[in-house]
Amino acid sequence: MGDYGHDLLFGTFVTPVNEPADQAVEQAIVADRAGLDLVTFQDHPYVAKFHDAWTLMCYAAARTDRVRFALNVTNLPLRPPAVLARAVASLDRLSGGRVELGIGAGAFWDGVVAMGGPRRAPGESVEALREAIAVIRGIWDVDDTRPLMVAGEHYRIEGAKRGPAPAHDVGILVGAYGPRMLRLIGRDADGWVPSVQYLRGGLTDLAAMNRHIDEAAAGAGREPGAIRRLLNIGGRFAATGSGFLQGPPRQWAEELADVALGYGTSGFLLASDETDTTERFAAEVAPAVRELVAAERG
Repeated sequence: MGDYGHDLLFGTFVTPVNEPADQAVEQAIVADRAGLDLVTFQDHPYVAKFHDAWTLMCYAAARTDRVRFALNVTNLPLRPPAVLARAVASLDRLSGGRVELGIGAGAFWDGVVAMGGPRRAPGESVEALREAIAVIRGIWDVDDTRPLMVAGEHYRIEGAKRGPAPAHDVGILVGAYGPRMLRLIGRDADGWVPSVQYLRGGLTDLAAMNRHIDEAAAGAGREPGAIRRLLNIGGRFAATGSGFLQGPPRQWAEELADVALGYGTSGFLLASDETDTTERFAAEVAPAVRELVAAERG
């Protein structure tokens, strides 16, 4: 049984559309009032019909009271890591410790290049992300009084002052699928956040992908259970079932409980831009999944 010992969390994955201007913010407010744990926004800076995700997240944090925020996931090639580290720490402090860092190595390279970013091969993307995580953790490490030096191939930091530190221990959650990136997560990150629609073999892919993370973590002297496993999901509520997350709330709860118990997934982020769907997920699915999982774990 896959069980990494984390409490379950539930959240949303919101599209940052800029028409109407307040739609994405309103969905964050809905999630906050409904009692969800986390609101995440896509980060595609090359899409003109989207708000800038960091600006959106800052505004949404100011309009909410308790829900946490992350990008799902930050587009590293267009977000310099030293500046990103300070942005995350600043918003975490301003929001009372309500920010996590979702980050990815990059995709949609034509769009990245069009916005002035680099085009990276797969191996370069892995190495750049590894360097970026070192830079970010270095900026946050205010207990080290030395200037930060990172002699990377993609990111060179030559004497940057450290700080500010975040208000809480911000988790670095990586969106990734390939073996090299999964091993990086095991060595260097705090969590993994794939999307179910990109699992080529379906949910059963999670077992093999978890093994890559676990083996790399153990090889680096880390406890595999320290790395949280989340999952972006999509679905449709209906009176009768017709497939995974296509049916009534009880079916959703049973299927997500099976994923949590079978693969150690401890966070489910529902792609939803609809108030009714978000509220139903929070009110009827999340508590039922927690109940089922708690009962099975004894």
